[in-house]
Order: sequence, then C-alpha cells, then structure tokens
Amino acid sequence: MAKRSGYGGFGGGQGMQMQNLMRQAQRMQQEMEENKQKLNEEEFSASSGGGVVKVTMTGDKKLKSIEIDKEAVDPDDVETLQDLILAAVNEAMGQVDAESEKLFGSMSGLGL
Repeated sequence: MAKRSGYGGFGGGQGMQMQNLMRQAQRMQQEMEENKQKLNEEEFSASSGGGVVKVTMTGDKKLKSIEIDKEAVDPDDVETLQDLILAAVNEAMGQVDAESEKLFGSMSGLGL
C-alpha cells in the first residue's frame, strides 16, 4: 500500500491549492464585509408626487426621515398620501437594492 503525503491526504501541490483557495475566500469575505459596511453607511433618498413626499433611508433599509409637504395632506384623501409614501419608500429601497447588486452581484453566486 502506498503512503500518502501532504496535508489531509493531498499531495504537496493540492495542499497549496487548498491554502490558496482558503486565502482567496478570506479576502473575498473581508471585501464583502467592507462593502456591507460601506452600503449601510450610505444614504438613499427618493421622492414622489413631484417632490411632496421625500424619504431617506440607509443602505440597511432603515428609514432615516420622511418629509411631507403640507400640500400633500388632505384629510379627505388620506389614501393618496399613503400611496405617495409607499411610492417614495419603494423607490428608495430599489436604489438600495441596485447599489447592493453593484457591490455584491459578482459574489452573490458564491455562497459566501
């Protein structure tokens, strides 16, 4: 029976490949963490109704502010105001998603 050499039954070359892959995975993980931090610190703003409703949220999708112009407030038409708020929030979330895709898109299929 032949004796195997190297780490974990791998020959010398295969062991080096495994170490290189581990280092590469660690670098990618560190890059992802840095990108996540950067994204979370960034602010995204959107408006609706010609600017009568404005929202600002962070990259981790936490609302930071909602501004509503007085002309958007009609006690007899609350539904329109609700729709304007939803539209602005959804637009800001779309911006976060687009930025996230730019930062993480190439890594998303790697399961890291």
